Amino acid sequence: MQNFISGLLTHFPFLPTKHALVLLRITTAGLFMAHAIVRIAVGSIPIFGKAMESMGFPGGTIWVWGITIAEIVAGSLMIVGRYVRWATVPLLTIAVGGIILIHRRFGWFVGEHGTGGSEYSVALIVMLLVIAATDRDRSLAMSSNV
Repeated sequence: MQNFISGLLTHFPFLPTKHALVLLRITTAGLFMAHAIVRIAVGSIPIFGKAMESMGFPGGTIWVWGITIAEIVAGSLMIVGRYVRWATVPLLTIAVGGIILIHRRFGWFVGEHGTGGSEYSVALIVMLLVIAATDRDRSLAMSSNV
């Protein structure tokens, strides 16, 4: 039994780094896109727009539509693997902006020890930075092979 467990752990997580990075890219894109799609599906854009206006953003609903469209377009680009590094820029802006405007006042934790804190956004930011760095390195490797 010990050899079996040892053998499994030797191969964990059962996929090469290249595939793990693709999984990270697609999952991260999906997380952002889910926020946008749910926002549209449940009709919360006007509510979020009013919240943006209360934070000093005139035309809050327009801002929220911009955020929503950016999440869908950038997420879609990331999923298909096109312009990935550049697609991370609006998503990084959204995540950092979310911390500054909303999440920091709720503390660090999202669940268990708090509600609505920054930890999820920080995780998304780190994920996006890894994705952008991976795409940059892939682009550099492709250009040096030409």
